[in-house]
Amino acid sequence: MKQTFTWKQKLRQLLSVMLPVLITQISLSAMNFFDTTMSGHASRQDLAGVAIGSNLWLPVYTGLTGVLLAVMPMVAQLHGARRPQDMAAVVVQGLYLAGMLAVVTTAAGWLVLPAALQAMGLEAEVQRIAFAFLGAISLGMAPLFAGSVLRCFIDALGYTRITMLVTLGALPINIALNYALIFGHFGFPKLGGVGAGYASAVTYWLILLAAFWVVHRLPPFCRYGIFDKWQAPSPAMWKEQLRLGLPLGTAIFCETSIFGVVAVFMAAFGTLTIAAHQAAINFAGLVYMLPLSMSMALTIVVGFEVGAGRWRDARQYAVLGVAVALVAALFCALGLWAGNEQVAALYTKDESVLQLTREFLLYAAFFQLSDAVAAPIQGILRGYKEVIVPFMVALVSYWGLALPVGMVLSNTSWGPFGYWVGFIVGLAAGAVALALRLRHVQRLKANSAL
Repeated sequence: MKQTFTWKQKLRQLLSVMLPVLITQISLSAMNFFDTTMSGHASRQDLAGVAIGSNLWLPVYTGLTGVLLAVMPMVAQLHGARRPQDMAAVVVQGLYLAGMLAVVTTAAGWLVLPAALQAMGLEAEVQRIAFAFLGAISLGMAPLFAGSVLRCFIDALGYTRITMLVTLGALPINIALNYALIFGHFGFPKLGGVGAGYASAVTYWLILLAAFWVVHRLPPFCRYGIFDKWQAPSPAMWKEQLRLGLPLGTAIFCETSIFGVVAVFMAAFGTLTIAAHQAAINFAGLVYMLPLSMSMALTIVVGFEVGAGRWRDARQYAVLGVAVALVAALFCALGLWAGNEQVAALYTKDESVLQLTREFLLYAAFFQLSDAVAAPIQGILRGYKEVIVPFMVALVSYWGLALPVGMVLSNTSWGPFGYWVGFIVGLAAGAVALALRLRHVQRLKANSAL
């Protein structure tokens, strides 16, 4: 990261940070995709068990890594303020916190999961696979969370290409391990869908080892001396990280979990509707990687400028980020509007499912525009260490507005599309509220600089 002086320089630096983040996010999503699809070639029960396990794991994973995301704005601001000597404490205490979260989450999972899966009324074999799959993934939970902390440190310094290369390198390893453990090749036991869980756990350990090597041995990261001396656990610093991280993680959990809840409610409309809804929401999630990556990039660049006290530059990055995300969303929405049949055909050959998926995709085109505003602004506010109001906005817009509106409209002529209208209403309201909050924060910072 370096100081920029023109709009062109800012755009170049923003894109150089954002594009590797986008590739990293797509690679991480691809691991889950290959877990599910490769398990499906083992058996129907393996596919169902891994799909259920993944759907239970995803909100927990995204929420808890969201808590650890607090490391990113903290390091970015220290970088901008030219206080590298304080970074080691932030990273090391983040690693302690990651270990504690992993232990608590694993223990809670072993206690709660059997009853939760039993309550879902699954086939005995599907229930066994889902539980064993999650148990296998839990072996990699600690390195997954620790690796997230190290990735936040590397990214916050602006070297997002490094984490991109690490993640891209891990993807083929994950696929090879899936092939070996799911189907029993290369002398490994045939574990079915459970093998995908072990493959993910091993991959998380490898990613952590690679990130540790980068931070400890590779310039310029080794100059920060993250692991040069022992640091005792600091509850005071945990409190600071949790003050930022808990609202972040809870806001992300509110967002990811509501889609799971709506998927359950879609069951009332039959298998055809469930299939079409899942296909459309899967593609919408893929497109969301773009505003999500811009959000993370904006946290880095805005945090850097805020740490340096350059409020005008932080505001300019905010304008650029939202503008780029909006333009990209407009192109995606127009492309989806014109090519929804081709997109739907990627998911199914069944004519009934295809036609219904096309209709859902038209609604997805609309809420992409709200995502293109809301997600980048969330990242900008994180750069200012502003997390409480975004959490409240997420809670109200998703659970207080989107879901109730969807439930009401689903009982009218809108049917299952009512839930998608609810998404659009909730996301639009959230985007407006976040924009107003950002304007208020920027005014406060500008006035404080006078």
